[in-house]
Amino acid sequence: MATYAIGDVQGCYAALQRLLEVIGFVPPHDRLWLVGDLVNRGPQSLEVLRFVRSLPPDSVELVLGNHDLYLLMRAAGYPKRARDDTLDAVLAAPDRDELLDWLRRRSLLVVDEALGYAMAHAGVSPVWSLARAAACAREVEEALRGDVGWLLRLKGDRPTRWRDDLEGLDRLRYIVNAFTRMRFVSLRHGALELEAKGPPERAPKGTVPWFRWPQRVPLGVQVVFGHWSALGFYAGDGVLGIDTGCVYGGLLTAVRLEDGAVFTVKGP
Repeated sequence: MATYAIGDVQGCYAALQRLLEVIGFVPPHDRLWLVGDLVNRGPQSLEVLRFVRSLPPDSVELVLGNHDLYLLMRAAGYPKRARDDTLDAVLAAPDRDELLDWLRRRSLLVVDEALGYAMAHAGVSPVWSLARAAACAREVEEALRGDVGWLLRLKGDRPTRWRDDLEGLDRLRYIVNAFTRMRFVSLRHGALELEAKGPPERAPKGTVPWFRWPQRVPLGVQVVFGHWSALGFYAGDGVLGIDTGCVYGGLLTAVRLEDGAVFTVKGP
């Protein structure tokens, strides 16, 4: 069995199929780890969702990204963000309810300690232990499986600092932002800085990439993540970043986690 971590697909169904052919993916003997953002911006979000949902459950692990959550927000009644929204086909599909129900039952964090990896779309808050991160992920996952009206009030950057006594929407928002939107954090407190999207060398003053925060809590596993196309492929500091900008005409990347072999195809 081989485990292949694949970067942000974002509706690039054709590129995903080419990449699976390159790696010789054979379910159920192989596993896919998909780092989130299956949908949006690219042309075939519906086809991507249908395909991934059709795979044997034991052959795929998926964490939710910010664009996947945006799809769930749209379905709950959130206004369309016209500048980059390509989700109309999903929302009009005859099987939309089945696809959305499947999507909202996915995870925010996947951990395989035997393999030595954890996976989250944007990363793991540097102030969390692995146990705390897993517990926080479960809180949001349980909320997504109930009444999702709270998604209509999810958008926002605050609170930027974690506290164990956060409650209600503030608590859910921090957890979601850490797992799906984080790139930089403040040097002083490890607070989330959620505006900047550039590469590490253009970090806002007083911030660092989340994985370089000096007081980052050791996790004991390497974190696989996507979300940060301006970072590109990155292996170091206990992390593996694999968003290589497929939807922007870059590459779709797979890494075989057992030996670190890297495979790419041109997007989209």
